[in-house]
Amino acid sequence: MNIDRYINEEQDPKTVEKILGKLQDMLDSGELVTYIAVQKKPAVTLLPDCIVLTNKRIFLCEATNLGLSTNFEIFHWSDLKTITFKEEFFGAKFTIVPTDNENLTVDYIPKVQARKLYQLAKEAMEKQQSQINDKTSSLSEDRESNDYQSFKLQPEEEPVIKEEPIKVEEEDELTMKLKKLKTLFDKQLITKDEYESKKLELLSQL
Repeated sequence: MNIDRYINEEQDPKTVEKILGKLQDMLDSGELVTYIAVQKKPAVTLLPDCIVLTNKRIFLCEATNLGLSTNFEIFHWSDLKTITFKEEFFGAKFTIVPTDNENLTVDYIPKVQARKLYQLAKEAMEKQQSQINDKTSSLSEDRESNDYQSFKLQPEEEPVIKEEPIKVEEEDELTMKLKKLKTLFDKQLITKDEYESKKLELLSQL
């Protein structure tokens, strides 16, 4: 396992290698680890916590049971409201704010790692939001197109051939147009203003 790309900000190699090994079976198809930040306390850090970013999620990894096991808090980028970090005398506090959960903080993240973590996490969140907006926009356009087609494909009125005087024919045709107009309005294919305007236009032909 090549860990060189994950220790470019002085991350502890043993911790990185260990956490990558645990994540291998947890990653989805097409999910890639993009960054790993490792906690570094002022004194010796025997069991550091980690924050792992992927192109799909963020993992908060807490070492427990003397390093024999790890607790994972996992969130998809769409599950987060925001992220923050605060630089202190020793390292920085990195906090994630889920949309429907309490805030979670990992302290003593080296400042250079915290800045990189924040930058990459913000980019991932913005990309996720952009994809959601594009999908919503596409669905809205499809719905509008379907509404237009539904309106456009209303069956055209069959020509009415009658032997009555022309005046009677015109009255029957006008009645049918008014009924058709009302049907379009009831199906919400035209607005109330459009309905009233067209109705007045037809009635003016009397």
